[in-house]
Amino acid sequence: MIVGKVVGSIVSTRKSEKLIGNKFMIIEPVEPMKGDGCQIVAIDIIGAGIGEYVLIALGSAARIGCGMEDAPVDAAIVGIIDDGTGWE
Repeated sequence: MIVGKVVGSIVSTRKSEKLIGNKFMIIEPVEPMKGDGCQIVAIDIIGAGIGEYVLIALGSAARIGCGMEDAPVDAAIVGIIDDGTGWE
């Protein structure tokens, strides 16, 4: 899992039928977790908003974490952070 900040959203009218009805957000990993500095598109099943810090599951853990084992999901918002230290 990584910690990131929601910086935007994506609207996709044409997508896999297994993704219909889901919201997608653009996540920027916090500085210590950036790695190559890229942003991540994550499915949002919990209702995170722009500006919030979130927990992101990646890979098969993302599909399991959002209950979409058969969907083409590689990153999922699985929690909204209320308070945390050591990553800002």
